[in-house]
Amino acid sequence: MPAGPGTGDFGWTVYGSGDSAVDRTAGFDAALAGSWAALVAVAGLLVACRGPGRRRHLIAAAVAAAPVVGYAAVRVTDIGVAVAAVTPGLEIRTETTLTRVDGSGYDQADVVPALVLAVLPPLALALAALALAVLLAGRGRRLAATGAALLAVLALPLLDAGIEAVHLPVSADGTALFAWYAIPPTLAMPQPVAALTVAVELAAYLLLVAGLTGADRAAPAAG
Repeated sequence: MPAGPGTGDFGWTVYGSGDSAVDRTAGFDAALAGSWAALVAVAGLLVACRGPGRRRHLIAAAVAAAPVVGYAAVRVTDIGVAVAAVTPGLEIRTETTLTRVDGSGYDQADVVPALVLAVLPPLALALAALALAVLLAGRGRRLAATGAALLAVLALPLLDAGIEAVHLPVSADGTALFAWYAIPPTLAMPQPVAALTVAVELAAYLLLVAGLTGADRAAPAAG
């Protein structure tokens, strides 16, 4: 900036949004860290059990997948609308001062892609697990199919955990049903949702192992 009248000095002024940038991969990294092991296990079993599924099992899988996909869509849409309703902030820097006017400093164009990335790993896990459940049910491995379906349930808290990892300018708990605070923590159980998530995951693996290694199985359903 040119020197002011009557001064022999010069300075600078920068107008911008300050620290409004959102780390678009933070949620994806958090969600992937929680789901990669289950994704690898399900992908391996899908390759081993590949084959056509029964029509009624395919319909059941599609019906079961709809709430998971719908929940992810509602979460992303709700937060995106809330961010759009907040006026972006403006940061004005000079040589010696820093002033921020009203607003969050966040843009919907930054937040929504970060949320979409955050929900991708859990959605991939849910859809792959339901596809595996269809294949296992078609082969009469009902116990293993139940374990695969539990892995699809596991995707719900992982989805909320991924969204929670995104640094959001607004409260994200309006539609959160499976976040870590969904069940109030206590001194005896400081992280009940995390404990239940691990319990569901372990139960799913045990059912898969028991259902795939057991000698007895139900006869595959016709049609």
